[in-house]
Amino acid sequence: MKSILIANRGEIAVRVIRAAKDLGLRTIAIYSELDRDAVHTAMADEAWNVGPAPAAESYLKVERILEVAREAGADAVHPGYGFLAENADFARSVIDAGLVWIGPPPEAITMMGDKIESRIAAEAANVRGVPGTLEPLTSADQVEAFAAEHGFPVAIKAAAGGGGRGLKVVHDVAGLGAAFESAGREAEAWFGNAAVYVERYLENARHIEAQVMFDSHGNGVFLGERDCSLQRRHQKLLEECPAPNFTAENRTTLGDLALALGHAAGYRSAGTVEFLFSDGEFFFLEMNTRIQVEHTITEEVFGIDLVVEQIRIAMGEPLSITTTPEPIGNAMEFRINAEDPSRDFMPNPGTLVTYKEPGGAGVRVDSGVVAGSTISQYYDNMIAKLIITGPNRASVVARAKRALTEYDIGGVDTTIPAHLQILEDERFLAGDISTRLVEDGMDFSELERSTAPTLPEDEEQTERAMTVEVGGRRFTVKYWAQVMTAPGSGKRVAPRRTAPKLSKQTSSGGSEGALEAPMQGTIVKIHKKAGESVEAGEAVCVLEAMKMENEIKAPSSGEIVDLRVQVGDTVSPGAILMVIK
Repeated sequence: MKSILIANRGEIAVRVIRAAKDLGLRTIAIYSELDRDAVHTAMADEAWNVGPAPAAESYLKVERILEVAREAGADAVHPGYGFLAENADFARSVIDAGLVWIGPPPEAITMMGDKIESRIAAEAANVRGVPGTLEPLTSADQVEAFAAEHGFPVAIKAAAGGGGRGLKVVHDVAGLGAAFESAGREAEAWFGNAAVYVERYLENARHIEAQVMFDSHGNGVFLGERDCSLQRRHQKLLEECPAPNFTAENRTTLGDLALALGHAAGYRSAGTVEFLFSDGEFFFLEMNTRIQVEHTITEEVFGIDLVVEQIRIAMGEPLSITTTPEPIGNAMEFRINAEDPSRDFMPNPGTLVTYKEPGGAGVRVDSGVVAGSTISQYYDNMIAKLIITGPNRASVVARAKRALTEYDIGGVDTTIPAHLQILEDERFLAGDISTRLVEDGMDFSELERSTAPTLPEDEEQTERAMTVEVGGRRFTVKYWAQVMTAPGSGKRVAPRRTAPKLSKQTSSGGSEGALEAPMQGTIVKIHKKAGESVEAGEAVCVLEAMKMENEIKAPSSGEIVDLRVQVGDTVSPGAILMVIK
């Protein structure tokens, strides 16, 4: 193997490029038209355009990706995570094209990638799962029947996905229909498969996952656990390794269950087995057949490069370790996302006007952005991952506070204020956590929104670079252009201004009854028609941004006298959706 094509974007593409270069391999990046100037395209040895901004027309275009692999002379394909990473058909296509697939066998992806099939396989391996259905649902009535037997709350989940995408928790019969439809839409958007299933929802459980690796020589190794309980919108926000208040007996049981499932699936490569942990018992959730977003903290605690191991396994080499090494210290990963915690973590796409990362001992940042990068509505809203390590949990918390305050991000709201608040929470500090702590036990509504620099005023000459394409391949050309400066200073400036504080009551509504879009996105559902009455706080439409559905609620009671959007419309922040009087 001499060259690898990375079929992904952003920070995970950067992460794989670095690992491949550590092994002396040539790297080939792909990019959409929106990502032409992205960091990963400049870091790779060469980069190729695969289509327009929407993922369905670029990062999910199997034929185009394989065409690029052939034209660029790639020997292997690494899928990263998301997009096609858990698509068995893509894996087979890569193998059929004569390329090395850096991931598990397609058969294992099929078995574990489909959450219903994985539940069946887990039961066969004596790994108990959360009670749930073993066939895709065809109507909300089936959810209601399941809830009648097992009780509320229940979780409707995407059969082909994970990571909290396409997951809706339902607490009563009234919300079943809307949740069933929404879960199916998100599942289709993220995974190209609208199939969903239902399972009992454990409200006060911890989310514990096991990192495992298997090679083609029959070796399997358990690399400890990660606690991923701190979540919002059923998606992880902060992860840590080792898990707090977790006994050696717990750890041994977890490792045995995860290895048993991996061996039963004929697994090869790095993988993650996820469990809910409640009252001392483990309940299987799913197996992620890819590198995990939070793999970084396992690397820091166990001193192993998981991406390099993935590549070595794909090359037919045995694991570099075959027994669980002793952990060294503690680590936490903080997801720095473009979201506004004060508005229920609403996605906040935009351009990074300023971007400066923290540093120092025990600080690692995995990112794929620079100042000027755009966090687009078309992709995930992650800006970077801040990984903090230390000799113990208390030292990690102290170091994390310092690093988070060193961050300088302007232009979008971020999760940084929420992370700082979490680090002051007594329950978190005591390790008394669950999957509901952030959403049910913490109030972020009074957090100040992020600040953003104003635009400079005058210009001066500086060296710049631009990207051009020849035959679909990316090249960088240097040139001289104007930069913005303050009058008479000759220096570039970026003074700050504080963004206005928006109250919870007015966060999605404008003046004089005008309901405004809180962010850029696409209208995917409208609950009411023009002329109908609505109550204050009632959901009136659904806006999709970054493949997440956001219920937009009426700011006041009244009648919809002017409905200005329809399903499929793309709207900008501040656009009037409807007028209620």
